[in-house]
Amino acid sequence: MYDPNADLFWDREDLDREIGRVFEICQGCRLCFNLCPSFPALFDRLDDPQVDGEVGRLTDADRERVVDLCYQCKACYVKCPYIPPHEFQLDFPRLMLRARAVRARRRRPSLGERLLADPDLLVRLGPLAPLVNAAGATRLGRRLREAVTGIHRERRLPAVRRDTFLRRFRRRRPAEAPAAGAPSGGGSLPAVRVALFYTCYVNAYRPEIGEAAVEVLERSGCRVGCPEQVCCGMPLLDAGDVAGARRKAEANVASLLRAVERGQDVVVLGPTCSYMIKKEYPWLLGTQEAARVAARTYDVSEYLMRLHREGRLDTGFASGPGTVLYHVPCHLRAQNVGYVGRDLLQLLPGARVRVSERCAGVDGTWGLRRENHDLSLKVAGRLFREVESAAPDVVATDCPLAGLQIEAGTGRRPLHPVELLARAYRPGRGG
Repeated sequence: MYDPNADLFWDREDLDREIGRVFEICQGCRLCFNLCPSFPALFDRLDDPQVDGEVGRLTDADRERVVDLCYQCKACYVKCPYIPPHEFQLDFPRLMLRARAVRARRRRPSLGERLLADPDLLVRLGPLAPLVNAAGATRLGRRLREAVTGIHRERRLPAVRRDTFLRRFRRRRPAEAPAAGAPSGGGSLPAVRVALFYTCYVNAYRPEIGEAAVEVLERSGCRVGCPEQVCCGMPLLDAGDVAGARRKAEANVASLLRAVERGQDVVVLGPTCSYMIKKEYPWLLGTQEAARVAARTYDVSEYLMRLHREGRLDTGFASGPGTVLYHVPCHLRAQNVGYVGRDLLQLLPGARVRVSERCAGVDGTWGLRRENHDLSLKVAGRLFREVESAAPDVVATDCPLAGLQIEAGTGRRPLHPVELLARAYRPGRGG
């Protein structure tokens, strides 16, 4: 029922039956009542006297609202007691994806939806970066952006970089290649080869994250390469474009598989993208090749903690960040890898790390869109309050979009944990 390669996935009547089945289970459990806007919308409607708890009385509009409010944070899947292998076989996020995909087949997406679903366009806009950034800095320009793309006029986006991460990486001198070794002690170890999936966001908006990751990896004896890659495809899934997401997955699997066959580990600079490669690519493609790539894929914080356990991570830090409020991204928690970002930060001298598990409420393109902007900020309100009450020296998160939301709500610009590690190699405050 959740296999996008099966005809039944696209059957509208079967989808309606599955929605009814899952909604019945959810209303009897309600463990996820406070995780995202979808569940309050569902439960409030079921509790309405006109519906009186009868799922069959929900209208098409009621069901569509629940689908539209799901932003694929996966928090319900992490908490749900009925996921596989339980006999109920409940997977609420994929049911919502399925509903969105079936709907997308019935209507052509708008221009704005198509633009939001193609972050690779950001790289192609590189030569026009000054013009794009200037337009985004004015109220008139943001109004025009909202009219064309659907991004809310008050949503401030970081500057598009003409000098992308990939361009910076390719300019590096060969002398910067790492030497094999075990910086943490214990004798010489062979170099590890890494294929960096740098993500379109880091490439176009935050190349500093990529540069910090390369520095930490190379200091720890890794040989870093950047294979050919395109967007992970999550924005296309958000839009219900399964075929488009599958094309992105096929392109990335073909490229990353060559790296894996050369003995390289795939290290990803964003938790949404690492989740896609690990979890969604095998689901979308159903191939052994996708499974092989997924098995060798790591989020960057996860990978650095693995290097630390092996005695490879360079822990020759000269400074620390002070107090840190570390936000755990939903898509990193969904990978069941532990609090790897927190664990990394605790390696820094004198670091005092407080953890927030509050959802940032942006999740891909959902929180950027005009119709979700106010609700997105409301969802993130508890996170904003935790940041402000903690009054840390620095805020950290592995997710750049969560960082964008935190900055919008608190004025504090978060850093990726790997940026704090790179800074800590130098004297002075690492934050």
